[in-house]
Parts: sequence; structure tokens; C-alpha cells
Amino acid sequence: MRASLKTINPISAISLWTFSSQLQDFSQPNPSWSPEMRKFYDHYNAQCDTDTETYENKTGPWRKLPSYNRSIKHATGGIYISKLIQAKARLFTRSVNEQGATFEYVAFFNKEEKICICLFQPGHLLEGAPGHVHGGAIATMIDTVTGTLAGYLSGPSVTANLNINYRSPVPLGSVVIIHCALDRIEGRKTFITCKVTSTDESKVYTEATVLFVSIKLGSLFG
Repeated sequence: MRASLKTINPISAISLWTFSSQLQDFSQPNPSWSPEMRKFYDHYNAQCDTDTETYENKTGPWRKLPSYNRSIKHATGGIYISKLIQAKARLFTRSVNEQGATFEYVAFFNKEEKICICLFQPGHLLEGAPGHVHGGAIATMIDTVTGTLAGYLSGPSVTANLNINYRSPVPLGSVVIIHCALDRIEGRKTFITCKVTSTDESKVYTEATVLFVSIKLGSLFG
């Protein structure tokens, strides 16, 4: 369904399941992924309601979310708008071409349970303390994944408050799971809880609460 930016409603503004042969999905497996990363990708992908290669419908509670190099490309007609507005701009987490160097991640969304999980493998260019991930990179991923969940539940939203508690440093090259869940929605406000854990969930690295506020998509364009 086509609509102008001024008439798009909050849900259709972010095309929930946009798949296009013209767009590169940066959350597909690549050679930099560790066996653990691939193992958990296969685990969740097997439970998806759409085959990510053939796009055939399946039965499953999860949906793999595509990841493009600009958020605007998720909007209806976004691939064309991207060429007109700051054409050289790139999503921060998708701005480095070297595979495995920075943010390797893939997210899955469960609409019924209103949760989102993300597999994250931090690369060597994200170092803070020696051998460990910079806290700002972890905050970036928390903001990215919780923002994705808020967008799918409430339409276009911006971060209003991000509160993080760092429990333990994340080793570079490890694989962690970012768990996000809807806490509540109050008018234009969407409250999301989040935690970052080891893949077996025995260790909690980070916990966070995030508040998002719904906006009109047109406000981003002045």
C-alpha cells in the first residue's frame, strides 16, 4: 500500500516485513560469524514464520528482522528517499564494510509475546578495556534493539531515556544475547526492559530500561 509521508499511519510508516531484492540485508550469516553465532542463528531461524531465503510462509512464533544500512530504508519507499536525503549517510552499526570488525548482529521478533532477541558478536574495533567491548558499543546495541521493538509495537519512535547497569564486561568476539521485552505503553510512551546475557543465560552482562516516545515520521524531515 502506497502513501505519502504526511498520510502514513504509525504502523505502516515502518513497513514491518519489508523484503526487497534491491536491498542488502546485513544480518545474514557471513564468514566472520563464529560457530556459536551460527548455531543460535539456526536455532531461532528454524522457528521463524517465514523462510529467510525463499520467503515462503512457515509456522513459527519468530520473525527474523532485516537490517539495512539506513533505518529510512524500512519505510515505504525508503530506498528512494535514502538517495535524496543525506545520500552518503549510513546507520552507525552498519557503517564499516569489513565483516566481523564491529557490529555483527541479527534480531528476531515475537509479535505475540511482544519480545525481541538479538544475537550480537562484537568485533575487534569495538574495544574499550583491553580484550573487552566498549560500554558505548553495548549501549548502542541496547538502544538499537529496544528501539526496533518499540518501532514494531508503536510505530516510529525516538529514545527519550536510556538507563543502563553494567554488571560484567563482554569479551571481544564472544556471542551474547540481547533480550528485550515490552513493559508497558502509556499513550505515546513505550517502556522496554532489556538484559544482555551469555548464550546459555547463566551470566548477565548488562541490564537496562528504556523509554521511547512515538513521533510523526514527517517530523524527522522538518
